[in-house]
Amino acid sequence: MLSTYTYPEFAFVRPPELDGVPSHRRPVVVVGAGPVGLSAAIELAQLGLPVLMLDDDKTVSVGSRGLCYAKRALEVLDRQGAGQPVVDKGVTWNVGRTFFDTEEVFHFNLLPEAGHERPGMVNLQQYHLEEILLKRVAELPGIELRWLSKVTQVEPHGQGASLCVSTPEGDYTVDTDWLVVADGARSPIRRLLGLEIEGKVFQDRFLIADVVMKADFPAERWFWFDPPFHRGQSVLLHREADNVWRIDFQLGWEADPEEEKKPERVIPRIQAMLGPEHAFALEWVSVYTFQCRRMQRFRHGRVLFAGDAAHQVSPFGARGANSGLQDVDNLGWKLKLVIDGVAPEALLDSYSDERCVAADENILNSTRSTDFITPKSATSRLFRNAVLGLAREHAFARALVNSGRLSVATHLSGSALNTPDAEPFEGWMAPGAPMDDAPVDLPGGAGWLLRQVTAGADAHFTLMVFGEGALPVLPTTPVPVKLLRVLPAGSAPRDGAVVDREGLIARRYDGRPGTAYLLRPDQHVAARWRHLEPAPLQAALRRSLCLH
Repeated sequence: MLSTYTYPEFAFVRPPELDGVPSHRRPVVVVGAGPVGLSAAIELAQLGLPVLMLDDDKTVSVGSRGLCYAKRALEVLDRQGAGQPVVDKGVTWNVGRTFFDTEEVFHFNLLPEAGHERPGMVNLQQYHLEEILLKRVAELPGIELRWLSKVTQVEPHGQGASLCVSTPEGDYTVDTDWLVVADGARSPIRRLLGLEIEGKVFQDRFLIADVVMKADFPAERWFWFDPPFHRGQSVLLHREADNVWRIDFQLGWEADPEEEKKPERVIPRIQAMLGPEHAFALEWVSVYTFQCRRMQRFRHGRVLFAGDAAHQVSPFGARGANSGLQDVDNLGWKLKLVIDGVAPEALLDSYSDERCVAADENILNSTRSTDFITPKSATSRLFRNAVLGLAREHAFARALVNSGRLSVATHLSGSALNTPDAEPFEGWMAPGAPMDDAPVDLPGGAGWLLRQVTAGADAHFTLMVFGEGALPVLPTTPVPVKLLRVLPAGSAPRDGAVVDREGLIARRYDGRPGTAYLLRPDQHVAARWRHLEPAPLQAALRRSLCLH
């Protein structure tokens, strides 16, 4: 029980299969109703695909667990109709500060430049996020969610998979064309299929203590190395919703997890940190270890893995749930086009290829952070402390301080779906890059660029063209392509166009008159040209769909 949150309990509804009603074959089954599974169901339903969801529990996650949701994840949630409730409920922040002993040695700003709708990060307990996503699920007619339904057997075959589902009132089977597995780090389905997950388990333990208190600390991320209230270890502080604060204490590998969770051990640690002037109440306590590992491939025939079921990282950098939401963003439109017969199944191999690259990037950053935070040799600790000491006065050392490189979207620069530039461009919006946002003017008032680039129920691409110039006759394309013009500041807004209110789109995209960008349904750049011609556009689209 929590003092600030009451857990909902969702009723088991007896499925018709238990009463002899034949189970019809499902286009997609999603297993796991955590953030990634719920996001997957929403994404697919918005694309017009009916989804059956199965979860072996009857409530949302216990404890705050996942906490920090980065700008890119918020943009994904925006397209799924859940971004604004997350921002409204959560705690927005952009600044992180790192201390060595009692002195600040380093700070960063996740969003140093204005002109983005979403902040660098929002803190929100995972149970709140799941409840927001569940409300969105209830609004969509294409999702059937079955609680207390545990998958106990999976038999993949060439055209899908057969599942055995265990419930409180009996077992039944269901067949599906595609199975999306989002059942968490321990993934029963991954184990049922005998699939390996490889990597490194770190020999250290951290205590999470969620405490309720009213404090005037700013909404920032604070990280201490060797503070006077917890010598020789590190501590992390975050503000959450409902006057809850998360404190992470490094314990060391030899700590007894059960002993460390006892209030008589936890409370003195927090009192030493906060001092007598801050009254608090314990809300939730847990001890965790962490690992950095992933599956070799995220696609196994018609079984697709996402989120922690596919890859895991340490919590330093908030790369777990954020990466899982980006998995869904990458997977949804591809699965839609494959099911519709527009693209070959090879397009789903690109899901695995691109998200394995993202997982490797996250694992590399997470491993480096963990090695810096928890050095395992005297030499590593000496180096770490020397860096922290020098960082007080020297900029070069600040760049070496690593208390967690926080989650950002992966640039898929090596993707086989990209069409390489044929002409020179400035800036970072190269093929494979996630789109930058910018403020725009619309016929109905002010808006944001990213909200004009959405997949739609047809998983269309977007052709973003700068200026008023005439377009060539566009070819017949394998998928719909929506035209979006970008007009210079001061232009009159009109349908099918946005006005670049502050000139940021032109600057960020090096958008001269006549420049054109082909944008994927997941808002990654597929191709760009200085002068658009029909044949290169068609070739780039076919490449993005694995039709070449």
